[in-house]
Amino acid sequence: MLTQKQHDLLKFIDKRLKKNSVSPSYDEMKDALGLASKSGIHRLITALEERGFIRRLPHRARALEVLKLPGDTKATPEVPVAANDSVSIPLVGKIAAGVPIAALEQDGPRFSVPDGMIGRGDHYALEIEGESMIGAGILDGDIAVIKKSNTARNNQIVVAYVVDDEEATLKRLYKSANGVELIAENPDFPTRTFGPDRVEVQGVLVGIVRKYN
Repeated sequence: MLTQKQHDLLKFIDKRLKKNSVSPSYDEMKDALGLASKSGIHRLITALEERGFIRRLPHRARALEVLKLPGDTKATPEVPVAANDSVSIPLVGKIAAGVPIAALEQDGPRFSVPDGMIGRGDHYALEIEGESMIGAGILDGDIAVIKKSNTARNNQIVVAYVVDDEEATLKRLYKSANGVELIAENPDFPTRTFGPDRVEVQGVLVGIVRKYN
């Protein structure tokens, strides 16, 4: 999925390469997209590279190669019109940061997050309910941005699905010889330990969005 600015930059680069086989300068790209500084261009190019649309050619300054183009935007949702470089991901429900609740069974509305918050892969959003992760800066009512994954490293904050209880929770993960620990970030909530077959990772936390009333 590309934002509108990513799509516009990709088309501009592709057009210039087809015209004279030379990549446009960062100043030319900045002016073409109406951006105030070149830092925005650096970020857009990095995002296009991470998504496999372009690559930087080694040992050549400013040299880019277009690897693919998105499909017809009238026929596919590949390129949504997004303001301020935001991306729409599904908001699939609530998840407890305290007592686990079922979280991933229902489809929900879409939720816009800053494009720079996510990289490759599928993502979804969950509304936090509870206070067991306040020590990690995750508060009741926050929106957690989750990258879909069935694996995680120790000490990452994950969506953990307790299979036999059919419940999901957001906790810090730690695997050891004794099993899988789901660790709260609040001393009022205990660490819970499960056998290795009782817990499935359903995603890894990549960011938090907070609204202020």
